[in-house]
Amino acid sequence: MFKKIIMALATTTLVASPIITAQAQAAPHRQEVTRKVVKQKPNGRTVVKQKTTVRKATPARRWAKGQRFDRRYASNYRVVNNYRDYRLSAPPRGYQWVRSGNDAVLIAITSGIIGAVVGGAIR
Repeated sequence: MFKKIIMALATTTLVASPIITAQAQAAPHRQEVTRKVVKQKPNGRTVVKQKTTVRKATPARRWAKGQRFDRRYASNYRVVNNYRDYRLSAPPRGYQWVRSGNDAVLIAITSGIIGAVVGGAIR
């Protein structure tokens, strides 16, 4: 009887371990931010509370020519007006250079289709 219980537990552990590790790897990265909130009460007392918020960190996105650019998925999104400072060519009419992380991405203004990607152009 005791051997049957031990064998059942060992089998369950072997079957469940890949499932648990797959869920842990698929979980999104989280970033905890702790800040202090200071409030003054009318009676002269000072109350300090710590608030911890959890943010989901998005991994860096790899852009490619022909994809649709969505600025929600771009890390450190900025429109690049001084493209000459980064040794980028002048954008054609209807296009603009934008920054996504350290990459410069040439996108069509109206449709958002990517025309070119220069990796590591912005430091």
